Amino acid sequence: MRNETTRAYDVIVIGGGPVGENVAERARAAGLSTVIVERELLGGECSFWACDPSKALLRPVVARADASRIPGLDPAVAGPLDVQAVLAHRDKMSSYWKDEDQVDWLDSVGVDLIRGHGRLTGLKQVAVQTPEGDTVALTARHAVAVSTGTRAALPPIPGLDTVRPWTSREATTADEVPGRLAVVGGGVVAVEMATAWQALGSRVTMLVLENGLLERMEPFAGELVTDGLREAGVDIRFNTTATSMTREDGEVRIALSDGGQLAADEILLATGRAPQTRDVGLESVGLTPGDWLTVDDTFQVTGVDGGWLYAVGDVNRRALMTHQGKYQARIAGTVIGARAKKEPIHDTPWGAHVATADHAAVPQVVFTTPEIASVGLTTREAEHSGRRIKVVDYDLAHVAGAHQYGEDYRGRARMLIDTDRNTVAGITFAGPGVGELVHSATIAIAGEIPLDRLWHAVPAFPTLGEVWLRLLETHRG
Repeated sequence: MRNETTRAYDVIVIGGGPVGENVAERARAAGLSTVIVERELLGGECSFWACDPSKALLRPVVARADASRIPGLDPAVAGPLDVQAVLAHRDKMSSYWKDEDQVDWLDSVGVDLIRGHGRLTGLKQVAVQTPEGDTVALTARHAVAVSTGTRAALPPIPGLDTVRPWTSREATTADEVPGRLAVVGGGVVAVEMATAWQALGSRVTMLVLENGLLERMEPFAGELVTDGLREAGVDIRFNTTATSMTREDGEVRIALSDGGQLAADEILLATGRAPQTRDVGLESVGLTPGDWLTVDDTFQVTGVDGGWLYAVGDVNRRALMTHQGKYQARIAGTVIGARAKKEPIHDTPWGAHVATADHAAVPQVVFTTPEIASVGLTTREAEHSGRRIKVVDYDLAHVAGAHQYGEDYRGRARMLIDTDRNTVAGITFAGPGVGELVHSATIAIAGEIPLDRLWHAVPAFPTLGEVWLRLLETHRG
């Protein structure tokens, strides 16, 4: 017999990934009783199937590539990676797909957890179906936050349902190295997983519909990553995709758009993300199941009366990255607390209750060889925005710190200057080690630091950070 219980909280959070956890923690810090509803592992996609396992796979690859450029180290790292050691490290970094530590943390901040599938059922109402088959009816006094994230978006390719393709989840958690891996896509997941599995011993073929990799970034970023992947042995085929596929005798046989054929042991579909909103009860509040949730800058969902429904993280499509979702969560949890207490809302740009950085200063690192790091606008985005922009390029190999980093260093930096405001509007770095430069760029853009003041930020010698000085010198002529 099924049991039904009823509970009331100030705030209900549907989805217990890093974003949901941060919303709940900030709401609880504001003195509001808060519960998280999670149907899988507390900690979500990032902890168990994305950020943590993928970077654990990639770190040995990047470290070996860096070491191979250092005289005296290069012979020592010439051999293959220890696959079992890399996979064991991946498992450890993923907490062996157990969430006890996450639960302990949630207990320590005073947030309740209900395991099960949560669905909206009406105004401030959520019903949870537990794994035991019980129903828990929840009522929120102030707010419900949907933080259910995204899932892999699979293209309608004939035969897809018969081949058991990899998505990002399988690519980050596989226990064996496939002899041949086909990767469909040319974005971040595609290039990172191609980097990892090629280094672990797969023969990787990339099928890229576009004519370049990382098409949303500066063109030189994709070009340098293309060079790095090809040097590692990856077969990259541009303007090509799969038109049908079958699995026969354990082998995936892929028909290609150029009329050719490709055989692989596994196929990874890295073709984008879709919102996890098909089964969260959106229809009960007048929204369409499966849609992205549109929000204002305080993360209230538009189109729902009463200002009680929030959508935070990937599900709102503003910036599909964990760190940006956690930023949104810190703001959303704080603004929920302020509204509950009827405190003033500071919603001017860069105010305490608005996510201005979502529009102006979103950082991203792509962990390939070479690394790519960017924040703010690209040249294409700047042109579409109508702002007056000056593009300043610099060869990172001319920075003294690059020579210390390794021989035959190849890299590039681009700074976009808003000439009306005399501030930095965007930065892209491409090269080994550039991931550690991205936060300085984020500070420059989010802080709207005038270039005349930025000139007084002296970079240490000899570091890659000297590129800031070289970019400013190039700008000054």
